[in-house]
Amino acid sequence: MSQDLMRAMTVSTSGMKAQGLRLRVISENLANADSVAQGPGQEPYRRKLVMFRNELDRADNLHKVSVSRVTNDPSQFQTKYDPTHPYADQDGYIMTPNVSSLIETMDMREAQRSYEANLNVVETSMSMLTRTIDLLRI
Repeated sequence: MSQDLMRAMTVSTSGMKAQGLRLRVISENLANADSVAQGPGQEPYRRKLVMFRNELDRADNLHKVSVSRVTNDPSQFQTKYDPTHPYADQDGYIMTPNVSSLIETMDMREAQRSYEANLNVVETSMSMLTRTIDLLRI
């Protein structure tokens, strides 16, 4: 039984690690949501996406989650009318990042809830393991 609890914690901690990285990437996206290109003809910040994968741990025969890669979102940049901006095009538009604060906030909540669910599994497993050890001492 204790081995099963340890395996549950291993799987959950892999989920926490993956969601922690996802939260970091979302934070980076939100921090750059209002940025602009650093020069004329250059692109602004491009939103990043986290891709997950199922990973088999052959030693323990466990299916864990891991981050396969962090990639750029290929969607179009947004434009903003600001003819006074030094990097505005001939029509007065500047390109802004393809980051939507609303989408990033929803993604952040999803990642946070997933992280918390995995944390609850770890805490519950630790509690059960501690109770089992206490019972064996009697």
